[in-house]
Amino acid sequence: MRRLFALLCLLLPTQVHAFAAEDVVADLSQNRVSINTSFDGSEILVFGAVKRSRPVPVGTPSLEVIITVSGPSEPVTVRKKDRRLGIWVNTESVDIDAAPSFYAVATSGALGDVLTETEDQRHKVSVARAIRSVGAPASISDAQSFTEALMRIRANDELYVTSEGSVELVQETLFNTEIRLPANLVEGAYETRIFLTRGGEVTAIYNDVIEVSKVGLERFIYNLAHEQPLIYGLLSLFIAISAGWLASAVFRFIR
Repeated sequence: MRRLFALLCLLLPTQVHAFAAEDVVADLSQNRVSINTSFDGSEILVFGAVKRSRPVPVGTPSLEVIITVSGPSEPVTVRKKDRRLGIWVNTESVDIDAAPSFYAVATSGALGDVLTETEDQRHKVSVARAIRSVGAPASISDAQSFTEALMRIRANDELYVTSEGSVELVQETLFNTEIRLPANLVEGAYETRIFLTRGGEVTAIYNDVIEVSKVGLERFIYNLAHEQPLIYGLLSLFIAISAGWLASAVFRFIR
């Protein structure tokens, strides 16, 4: 028994070390995205290679790549509407502690094949795992449906995207994919993660950041609205009145 235990102890580090012998060397086509008046989205190219200190042993599960891009997380209140006396009203609500404003997942194969449920739970890779919802009122029996509704709404707005098989992997060494950032982005740091997996288990992780910020007129209006709300309100009222007066003057001139 002691000899068997000693043999297992010798073999186990060898297997783990074989998995740990791979690392990621990667880069992004751009690390900064500027939002201006003409911004209609951006394409980010993620590319890289797998660095190995030794050849992969025969019989090792094939290599897979998962790439995620996550926008700033924020609390969200999801409300359910029901028709009461012919009027649609809010009846129930669930507060979600943190949900990414944007989340994209790209994989080299089907997500369920390249990542186990345990690893997904540990690293929060899938869209469902990236959303943190601690609890819901006891009166709500189907709290999960509120999270699913949030995922469905943001998927329709192209804010939550899962692209299975979109990562091109060449000879288990070179990889690349494109992540589309939509026009309706919020400012902040967009965390980019690259996972190498074998047999559904994560063997290496690479992290990078994409900075998204407003520039020009958008930056001025954003700062004014958040730092000087009174001036922003008065300016908005002045512009609305001026636009109305100008439209009226043009209409009288035409007549």
